[in-house]
Amino acid sequence: LDLGANIECNEKNLVDFSIMGSALHKALFPNETSKVALLNIGSEELKGNNIIKNTYQTLNNRKNNLYEFHGYIEGNYIMDGNVNVIVTDGFSGNIALKTAEGTANFITKSLKESLNKLSVILSYRSLKKFKEKLDPRKYNGAILLGLQKPVVKSHGSTDAVGFAHSINVCNKIVKGNLIDKIQSNLITVDG
Repeated sequence: LDLGANIECNEKNLVDFSIMGSALHKALFPNETSKVALLNIGSEELKGNNIIKNTYQTLNNRKNNLYEFHGYIEGNYIMDGNVNVIVTDGFSGNIALKTAEGTANFITKSLKESLNKLSVILSYRSLKKFKEKLDPRKYNGAILLGLQKPVVKSHGSTDAVGFAHSINVCNKIVKGNLIDKIQSNLITVDG
């Protein structure tokens, strides 16, 4: 959060993203704990701009039942799985997303080019699992948070498999009461 919609964000936006992202995570994975981290250029409290540092202090001091705050995360640890909600502005988030997608495509293409037919036959099942894990159609559908109803926008160039995954995600967030979770945890200007 965010993957490109809001290029510049203030502290309230980032705190709200942590709440909305945690609510989404709980709607999709009700038995897991939401673990929030702020994407930053370092893990030390002194690093980052004032918006990131102030957001860190707010999240670190706020106690709630929706998520655990795990501090900062650097880009090279995004895929480790130690946190499941990474909060950032749309500029940095989009760069992180496109870098991950490009790396996955590079690895897949390089594997295809470097393996000979015999090694492909011998490792077919492993390669098939690897390819399925990286299939972008499984992750099709941008979930637009902060609206009064669930919205999942499917990529225009997706196929039936990708569109089905988008519908499945929308179904999960409806059943997981995403909108109620967000509304009950956001702090409004009035209260």
